[in-house]
Amino acid sequence: MLFPIGDDNTGRRTVPMMTYGLIALNVIFFFVEMSGGEPFIRQWSVVPRRLVENPSGDFVTIFTSMFMHGGWMHLIGNMLYLWIFGDNVEDRLGSAKFLAFYLICGIAATLAQVAFSANSSVPNLGASGAIAGVLGAYLVMFPRGQVRVLMGQSVVNMPAILVLGLWILLQFVNGIGSIAHTAETGGVAYMAHIGGFVAGLIMAYLFRGGRVRATV
Repeated sequence: MLFPIGDDNTGRRTVPMMTYGLIALNVIFFFVEMSGGEPFIRQWSVVPRRLVENPSGDFVTIFTSMFMHGGWMHLIGNMLYLWIFGDNVEDRLGSAKFLAFYLICGIAATLAQVAFSANSSVPNLGASGAIAGVLGAYLVMFPRGQVRVLMGQSVVNMPAILVLGLWILLQFVNGIGSIAHTAETGGVAYMAHIGGFVAGLIMAYLFRGGRVRATV
């Protein structure tokens, strides 16, 4: 099993304040979510059927759901990926563009999931879709980057294109399988991961004017 724990930040020029701010906001919102319990989760998560039936009334949940998580491991895993890959993408885009990028990818991820589960009443929540967009941008901007990966008891350096390529391949495989499940099936929203990742790939080119520089 490949478990990323860090990457090469030697080329980073700025302090990634927006990345740190997003991590802090996710953690704070998680504590609020825990104190609010199930009613809070039901109110502020994206419920596909509810969003489709009342898009104007439920529009805000597209944003609030990005900062909610299903448990400690969900939160820690997402924040680890954001910490590893977000700082580099923010450094390349700038803080303001990175925030816009992050939110747009999160919106795209949510809409992708809703499109495939429009009749579902299962709450959708988590930063995974937005972070998948960050991974897509990282793959475009730093195709020769090296990622430190935990394999068993060893830490090895692996090309980012391999680590993230395997990750998105797994999302596609699981996403195709999830199409056959019923609308009430919970679990991982793979279509949100795919939607966010594809949005990140596209946005990486748009935000850089199609002139993405490869970093060794």
